[in-house]
Amino acid sequence: QVQLVESGGGLVQAGGSLRLSCTMSGSDFSAYIMGWYRQAPGKQRELVAVVSRGGTTTSADSVKGRFTISRDNVKNTVYLQTNSLKPEDTAVYYCNAKRPNTPDLWGQGTQVTVSS
Repeated sequence: QVQLVESGGGLVQAGGSLRLSCTMSGSDFSAYIMGWYRQAPGKQRELVAVVSRGGTTTSADSVKGRFTISRDNVKNTVYLQTNSLKPEDTAVYYCNAKRPNTPDLWGQGTQVTVSS
């Protein structure tokens, strides 16, 4: 059974940083496109950043220059380094794994709360 387990969320003051981690077990991590999404209360889930199998990254305009996604195919882990956090970054952050012809995989979510 494939699992995604996230960690690293928490409460931080505006301007602070957090590093989120998501570790996959039970499948070939290197075969997946990995991403981070977030969902704030009362809002739709939105894409934050994606890293391809080859390491190419894409991020939402709202986080460009502040958040960095990366992957470690030896540790089966994808990271989201979040810097210069703002109160509007407060959300539950979800790890996502995509692979052709298979359903998307999701982690359980980790709460990030940024106080002003």
